[in-house]
Amino acid sequence: MITELGTILGVWAHPDDEAYLSGGLMALAGDAGSRVVCVTATRGELGTPDPDVWPPQRLAAERTVELARCLEILGVTEHHWLGYRDGECPQVDPSEAVARLCELIEDVRPDTVLTFGPDGITGHPDHQTISAWTTKAFDRAAPPDARLLYAALSEPRMRRWKRLGDELGIYLPGYPVVTPADRLPVDLELDPHTAERKVRALAAQTTQTAGLIAMLGVDRYTAWVGAESFATA
Repeated sequence: MITELGTILGVWAHPDDEAYLSGGLMALAGDAGSRVVCVTATRGELGTPDPDVWPPQRLAAERTVELARCLEILGVTEHHWLGYRDGECPQVDPSEAVARLCELIEDVRPDTVLTFGPDGITGHPDHQTISAWTTKAFDRAAPPDARLLYAALSEPRMRRWKRLGDELGIYLPGYPVVTPADRLPVDLELDPHTAERKVRALAAQTTQTAGLIAMLGVDRYTAWVGAESFATA
């Protein structure tokens, strides 16, 4: 199934979005010989509960390094930053952002584009904006046979992990949106080796994951991130 995705282009909002939602898929695709390209809109400079310790400029620099380490573990060698400010994607001129993504799509010629669905998984406005930009760019510039897939949460997975999601406060009110398993053309349960590799990649993004991994323990964290699902746009 992975090889059927062909050349993959993933478009995400912040460092760690790519690994949480598609880290295993990217690793498996690269191992199978497929080209994998990742795009990140912002450097996630607001992604901390302690801005005194991690002011935006310092955190942006650290997360840049962390993402490079993460992608190296996953075997992804092509990465592009869009350079927008964390939390401000909805304020960006959409025509400019869409044009930039069109250029990337025309250059990469992907068979499969991965991004957020309109819900943005967590309801985050940056995530939702990236979905809108990528969808418009795909409609304008993607090859005729290309597929656009939206990151999704399956009903079985959400039943299993709902309590943890509530405890962690991951989702904004009214979220997440769940998708029946039979509507997911890509619904991966990662094999142990790939799941372990994905966790190493996420652990490389220390500012975002160290506390959570310590709290949950590696085994529970690995089980939590061990599935990846995508719905047809």
